[in-house]
Amino acid sequence: MFAQELLGPGAAVDPGSSGPGTVLAPISGTVVSLHPHAFVVQGEGLAVLVHAGIDTVTCKGEGFTTLVTAGEEVSGGDPVLTWMPADVTARGLSTVCPVVVLEGQAEEVGVLTGAGGVVRAGEPLLRVVPGGV
Repeated sequence: MFAQELLGPGAAVDPGSSGPGTVLAPISGTVVSLHPHAFVVQGEGLAVLVHAGIDTVTCKGEGFTTLVTAGEEVSGGDPVLTWMPADVTARGLSTVCPVVVLEGQAEEVGVLTGAGGVVRAGEPLLRVVPGGV
């Protein structure tokens, strides 16, 4: 689903598998969907899905803790959930985290990366420009 951009374009972040992880809201808006391993924030004019790991729905919430509730307003950079990437790796699953602009158009979404491809908390990951980047 993610690789074929069936939900929309985006990027993937690899947090590695050491220590606990905190997943942050990608944009300001309302948490419209919340699962232990994934969430959607609806902002002004767009919605963004963040999925902690690949196939982590199979963990059935084990190792994940939500820090907000569905319907709650968040600001970009607010903590939304915590997880243990090492536990995901131990299950044979990937810790790569897709960040998807739902129903976005590929030509409207550009990936921004820091030095060496490293993205730090609080730094922009994607740029969305209606009509094209």
